[in-house]
Amino acid sequence: MSTVELTKENFDEIVSGNDFVLIDFWAEWCGPCKQFGPVFERSSETHGDLVFAKVNTEKEPELAAAFDIRSIPTLMIVRQNIAVFAQPGALPEAALEDVIGQARALDMDEVRASVAEAQAQQDQQDQQGQQGQQGQAGSGEQA
Repeated sequence: MSTVELTKENFDEIVSGNDFVLIDFWAEWCGPCKQFGPVFERSSETHGDLVFAKVNTEKEPELAAAFDIRSIPTLMIVRQNIAVFAQPGALPEAALEDVIGQARALDMDEVRASVAEAQAQQDQQDQQGQQGQQGQAGSGEQA
């Protein structure tokens, strides 16, 4: 399977509509991106059951900003709408294959449980922070 170009218009449809998506954030002027591009393409031919997508960060700055992409190329793997891997740098072919293998081996029930637990902890911290701010606001001196 060849790669798909991701844009802000088709991003949700492609990522939500597929269980396993590899995303290459890149730009035309980027030397390491040019090195990684053929590796990514070859891998897409090997793994026909996965979606390989590319985001041109020059044409799609909103997508790059939404994922806080600060260095290119950056490879992201999204499984069942959860980003399970994100790393900048041009991976050699063997490393890319290893990452794909590890992402395939993930128990997504465990990943979802871990994400839910982290979200619950964050919600609790946010709530405690808000309570602390309310307590400070109410503890002003009275004359």
